[in-house]
Amino acid sequence: MSDIFKKENIYLNESAGTKREAIEKAGAVLAEKGYVDADYITSMLEREEISTTYIGNKIAIPHGTEDSKKLVKKSGISVLQLPEGVMFDDNEVNIVVGIAGKDGEHLEILSKIAIACSEEENVERLIQAKSEEEIIAIFEEAE
Repeated sequence: MSDIFKKENIYLNESAGTKREAIEKAGAVLAEKGYVDADYITSMLEREEISTTYIGNKIAIPHGTEDSKKLVKKSGISVLQLPEGVMFDDNEVNIVVGIAGKDGEHLEILSKIAIACSEEENVERLIQAKSEEEIIAIFEEAE
């Protein structure tokens, strides 16, 4: 499971002016790194219109719709640290975790993220992290 959190997929001190821009950035990382076809980004935006991917505690987990499973090549995540935050409707988000799950693997990924982010102190540590390794360690502690 720890191989899902890769240093090269974590972007520190990013900024996004809008929810759409944050989702597009998270999706672009997934596409650039070969986890998904570029069309998956459109599916992530569609998913957000159906129901918000904001999960509370300043965290959003954008992912594609059910129909987009065919666009996923392999499971992967992207992590954007947004110290200045971006609004997801009425909620400020500082950590955006883009998810692409193959064959149900995303459920395990979601579970790990939810466990790590259920503690406000962990979220604060994610927002303040100065290295990709720090972010990986916080998620791995949740195992």
